[in-house]
Amino acid sequence: MSWIVTGGAGYIGAHVVRALASAGMTPVVLDDLSSGVAPFVPEGVPFVRGSILDRALVEKALRDHDAEGVIHVAGYKYAGVSVQRPLHTYAQNVEGTRIILEAMEAAGVSNIVFSSSAAVFGTPDVALVVEDTAKKPASPYGESKLIGEWLLRDQAIATADSAHPLRHTSLRYFNVVGSADPTVYDVSPHNLFPIVFEALLEGRTPKIFGDDYDTEDGTNVRDYVHVGDIAAAHVAAAQRLADGRPIETAYNLGSGDGLSVTQIMDAVARVTGIDFTPEIGPRRPGDPDRIVATGELAARDLDWTMRYTVDEMVRTGWEARKAASL
Repeated sequence: MSWIVTGGAGYIGAHVVRALASAGMTPVVLDDLSSGVAPFVPEGVPFVRGSILDRALVEKALRDHDAEGVIHVAGYKYAGVSVQRPLHTYAQNVEGTRIILEAMEAAGVSNIVFSSSAAVFGTPDVALVVEDTAKKPASPYGESKLIGEWLLRDQAIATADSAHPLRHTSLRYFNVVGSADPTVYDVSPHNLFPIVFEALLEGRTPKIFGDDYDTEDGTNVRDYVHVGDIAAAHVAAAQRLADGRPIETAYNLGSGDGLSVTQIMDAVARVTGIDFTPEIGPRRPGDPDRIVATGELAARDLDWTMRYTVDEMVRTGWEARKAASL
């Protein structure tokens, strides 16, 4: 039996695929390559090219590959841009998730791990976010991820007495960085690490978007978590679902303390050896001041832990991006 990884040719999805294979599970990639990269799919891993909005294709992939479950990573992940493209964001993230659940029900597939986001919390009024902290998304992206969680909840209730009751969990995280494989790197034009790395490679000065947030140094504070740790948590969740063990409906994959954009910039300069003073630009819409989550529940159930220091996060991401330029 296999696990279908939607978005498996993307930065996070490709790491999940490798982690599944390392755990002795059988990954199958489903990706339309709208933001994924075909060479990120490892040799020998089945690759279904197509959109999660294609209901027939999703169901066929589930049936053809005898799927045990889905790890749903695909989606439109840009909070700031979602403010300008709300309809596109909802189509990809809400309708896409609905179609996957519909295809799963038709194919008799009952396990799903959903890549959600800490963006469901918006700008929380607590220092440390826990799973039941109030959900107040600050962007269409965050709203779409919260609706995705609702869809899973409602489908689980609806199928509770069926032959294949839905078992699910949602993993919430924010800034995923670094690399656990030198052939896979973050290609997003909107994420902090690739923006900074591209600027340095092109001889430009990196930019900070806003330094007037309500934080200690005026720049956003976030959970920065290594992609290798994120991938391992997805696999642990899939294993727990497959084994029929109890599982929470949602887990925060948080660092517990967070880092500011300025602290990240300092680490980049330190690790790369390139001395620079960031330029200050305007805020990006939809970006909250601070969001830091605890990972205690995930540590209990999914072996979640922060295995990388900030310098190691920068180093692995920088080395993978430089390797891609060779």
